[in-house]
Amino acid sequence: MNPDANAQSPALYLIPVGLGGDDLSRVLPAYNLGVVSKIRHFIVEEVRTARRFLRQLDPQFDIDASSFYPMGKHASAELFESYLKPLAEGHSIGIISEAGCPAVADPGADIVSIAQSKGYTVVPLVGPSSMLMALMASGLSGQSFAFVGYLPIEPAERAARIRSLEKRAYQEQQTQLCIETPYRNRKLFDTLTSALKPSTRLCVAAGITTDSEWIRTKTVAQWRHASLPDLSHIPTIFLFGR
Repeated sequence: MNPDANAQSPALYLIPVGLGGDDLSRVLPAYNLGVVSKIRHFIVEEVRTARRFLRQLDPQFDIDASSFYPMGKHASAELFESYLKPLAEGHSIGIISEAGCPAVADPGADIVSIAQSKGYTVVPLVGPSSMLMALMASGLSGQSFAFVGYLPIEPAERAARIRSLEKRAYQEQQTQLCIETPYRNRKLFDTLTSALKPSTRLCVAAGITTDSEWIRTKTVAQWRHASLPDLSHIPTIFLFGR
């Protein structure tokens, strides 16, 4: 879609952001800037970081002429629907999440669902996805995979969930992907290496696209005798399978 036609063809644009690195040119195409420069309505996960991202993307971006609508943690469908009013008035809207691609493991998915139900045009822009990039670098099956998000916190329940996912990974040859709040990354790793079979392959993909990027795949048996960097402040994807 030609961004110059933005005013004539309003759309809901899904605007990816970086995963933590400072050089956006490394992860975002220049085309995105042309699209974003014409948008003045943004639905965002956090206003402050969205404004910072726009300034980083384009130091000349007119922040003061833009409107920001926070998703919040408990926003209602009615509120999200009201955020889409500019589309009905002929103005494009951008969705900006905290990191990576909007609407993937992100509240932006609810807004996209409403937009689709109303027949609005939805345009995903190209950008980094930590899940897909981790899968690419893991060496695990990319033919069938599942992102299962956060696992239970209670230790016994978490271990049981991991074993259940491992069973599925073996039966369906399906790679399982999960995440954790960074300060609990080590606890998740320890549970994975204790609950999974020694022969199961486990990939730890941390700090993707940043200077601290670290991606390693080993069997669980090998991980039990290997060192792990400090992941307490680094977004990490854990992947396991046959």
